[in-house]
Amino acid sequence: MKKMNMAILAGCVLFVVAIAGCGSSDVVLNKEASTSAIRAAEEVGASGISSASLYLQLAKEELENAQGLAEKGEKEEAESMLLRAQADGELAVALSRSDTDKKDAAKAIERVQLLRKENQLSKERK
Repeated sequence: MKKMNMAILAGCVLFVVAIAGCGSSDVVLNKEASTSAIRAAEEVGASGISSASLYLQLAKEELENAQGLAEKGEKEEAESMLLRAQADGELAVALSRSDTDKKDAAKAIERVQLLRKENQLSKERK
């Protein structure tokens, strides 16, 4: 009976040591959403648009800060910083698309004005 109690005690000690070892491992973060947002902003040309490039840079800095916080074991702060990076990356994408849409609209207006002018000239010639 005494040997069985010792075996159970030894098993419990090993279990506690194993759990403590797992608890001290590095914090693993899910960076996928924020890195995807940053990549998308880069692909739509956010770095070439002044308002969007600011948010793209912020997203990159926040991603780096999140990695630093994770290395220090500050998981909640790191996750919060990742959410900020994702939001800033998505904002950079939206601003880039908005700027592109404005440029496309301006080109369309110019084209319409040119066509109206040409139409008016052709009517006057007849």
